[in-house]
Amino acid sequence: MSEPEAPKIEFPCDNYPIKVMGDAGQPLLDLVIEVFNQHAPGFDVERIKVKDSSKGRYQSLTVPITATGVPQLEAIHQALQASKLVKMVL
Repeated sequence: MSEPEAPKIEFPCDNYPIKVMGDAGQPLLDLVIEVFNQHAPGFDVERIKVKDSSKGRYQSLTVPITATGVPQLEAIHQALQASKLVKMVL
């Protein structure tokens, strides 16, 4: 049996959500804004959704962007993963 093929994304893709999970606090938000300003100029900072973990130690930030292609998404993931503040990027 062959594995099912992953769904194809058509670019540009509006409202493409990227979730970033990391240490709670302003430094994580500042990092996310900096990375997305660099790789997805024009994204709406006001649309970032922040959710605290039950104990408040971690946060997840969901950032909707207009994804322009795989290279852009890979660059965002690499830039975010380079920080010790970030635990996971989805």
